[in-house]
Amino acid sequence: MGSFQVIPAIDIKDGRCVRLYQGDYERMTVFDKDPVAVAQRWAELGAPRLHVVDLDGAKVGRPLNAQIVFAIIRAVSIPVELGGGLRERSTVDAALSLGVDRVILGTVAISQPELISELVVQYGERIAVGVDARHGWVAAHGWQETSQIHATDFVRQMGALGVRNVIYTDIIRDGTLRGPNVEGLAELVALGGPAVTASGGVGSVDDLLRLADAGATGAIVGQALYTGTIDLSSAVEALASAHPSTPL
Repeated sequence: MGSFQVIPAIDIKDGRCVRLYQGDYERMTVFDKDPVAVAQRWAELGAPRLHVVDLDGAKVGRPLNAQIVFAIIRAVSIPVELGGGLRERSTVDAALSLGVDRVILGTVAISQPELISELVVQYGERIAVGVDARHGWVAAHGWQETSQIHATDFVRQMGALGVRNVIYTDIIRDGTLRGPNVEGLAELVALGGPAVTASGGVGSVDDLLRLADAGATGAIVGQALYTGTIDLSSAVEALASAHPSTPL
């Protein structure tokens, strides 16, 4: 098991780096017009990987910011994971062949679990599943719809398909800085299945330490980094001290 990872989020909409409040496209803040420069900045400050989301793609169901994503991959030497609009085998194959380290699949994992199973056989750890939950229920289609499956049941199902990594986002907390849903995360960790990365609501280094103590393997941080509430270098250092790498 490696050390806890503090992972900056780069959410792309209309070619710009933005943040949404609770996943609401009408409540958007633009932080930078150049996502590639943002990626380079986070890499220089010690980010171990980057979490890139194609928000336009998530909304329409197919990647729309591929050129920017691949410019980011070329510009940094750390792994880049990608989510948003990846709902067909062809788009997953294309993303992975062009250098994306790991893809995060959400909607398709709910509607086509058999495709997830096939992709895991082919790509192993490079396939991760996004568990985006609202009041415990999994949301789909760019968070615009809520399914009838509970997050714990969904993670159990994905683990049975061989998925090794899930990213758990509490939509109600996302972009709010109000603190993550540590209890919800701990429930998923307790299943003993896929490794869980947390996302949504992180507002302080203390939040990150609480997530690490609850068993998360990392946390995706957006709003707190862009507003300066968390300093990335300090956060990476604090987590490395509190949760040093342990041998496999």
